[in-house]
Amino acid sequence: MNEYDTNRIYDTVKNIGYFKTSDYSDADCFLLNTCHIRDKSKEKVFDEIGRVRKNYKNKKKPIVIVAGCVAQAESGEMIKREPYIDIIIGPQSYHKINKVIENFNLKKKQELTEFETEDKFNYLDKIKNNDSKVSSFLTIQEGCDKFCSFCVVPYTRGPEYSRPFNKIIEEAENLANNGVKELILLGQNVNAYFYKDKEKIFKLSDLILELEKIKELDRIRYTTSHPKDMTDDLIDCYSNSKKLMPFIHLPIQSGSNKILKLMNRNHRVEKYLEIYKLIKQKNHKVEFSSDFIIGYPGELDCDFNDTINLVNEIKFINSYSFIFSPRPGTPASKLNQVDKEISKERLIKIQTILEQYQMKKNESLVGSSIEVLVENKLKNQNKFFGRNVFQNSVIFEGQDKYIGKLANVKIDKTNRNTLFGKIDENKNMRAA
Repeated sequence: MNEYDTNRIYDTVKNIGYFKTSDYSDADCFLLNTCHIRDKSKEKVFDEIGRVRKNYKNKKKPIVIVAGCVAQAESGEMIKREPYIDIIIGPQSYHKINKVIENFNLKKKQELTEFETEDKFNYLDKIKNNDSKVSSFLTIQEGCDKFCSFCVVPYTRGPEYSRPFNKIIEEAENLANNGVKELILLGQNVNAYFYKDKEKIFKLSDLILELEKIKELDRIRYTTSHPKDMTDDLIDCYSNSKKLMPFIHLPIQSGSNKILKLMNRNHRVEKYLEIYKLIKQKNHKVEFSSDFIIGYPGELDCDFNDTINLVNEIKFINSYSFIFSPRPGTPASKLNQVDKEISKERLIKIQTILEQYQMKKNESLVGSSIEVLVENKLKNQNKFFGRNVFQNSVIFEGQDKYIGKLANVKIDKTNRNTLFGKIDENKNMRAA
């Protein structure tokens, strides 16, 4: 979502004569868009600002803006700790960024952290999205009403907001006209998308089926989803949509019902498994990935073992796992922490198991010809990059003519994160 937001900020500031520069040391305005999911993200902000200050030691100081979720959550601390920062702007105030830059006053610090999500999107909808990458992000929903005990999103992005259905379709059509072939629909709770227009209600499933009609689009994905919002109509899309990819990122965070309750996740492991089985019944090719928080306050060995059991049952092909990072202001930040060494041991154990399933899936593709959406040519190499239907990275030998197209690639080797191969000319000729 930060990548999408950053691209929209670029589209916005062009209207007041500002353009992206690749020359780090010669910018008039330096804007850092931030994430607040883990504590390291916040510290990276101060490290980066320090580099900017050092770079401009003997030059005219640029306007320094910190935007995004760290700015929203810790605006007061940031200004006090780093006076070099001029402007703090939260993720729901990007529609004010042009006016703030134009009226910049070196002596006056500014903080814009109001929740004005609807105003923001009304403003951005008037500005053309210039993204022309083969695979592009498209925000359809922001904010969260779930209030998981560990999560800062309700405090940094505000309540759940769903963009108007027709505005999303218009932006998608524009992106397709730009050359975009794959859309990744974004939301903090993307499958909570719910928009009412008069008497008609639109949900994520309606969006997917409408986007499917755009001829230029080849693939549709969405992230991140919540088990509570995996409704039957969305599950049905895995059998009645031809462009929705057979891969779903569905975070569970823990395989223990006790820990899920402490996290305020409002679902049980049994419900998650029910969703898994229903989707597999609709389309047996669908694969799953997840997020896991290890060492959550109150996690015992038996709870961790429940998580291992869940991993072994579902065999996730790609997942993210982290030791619990307390976020200031969240209920979980006040709880007693699990011993760090125990958490580290558990993290190593679960990551080893997760990596084994990831490797097993990758190795099963060696020797086969798979469909890849070719995104670009690698710099200084005569090789190309793309992704398969399961979002695996694929690096292969090919030709420029395949960029932006679906191509068959014969896989000859793999590591944990990437598949390697070469264009399957015979199969591509038959497909053509």
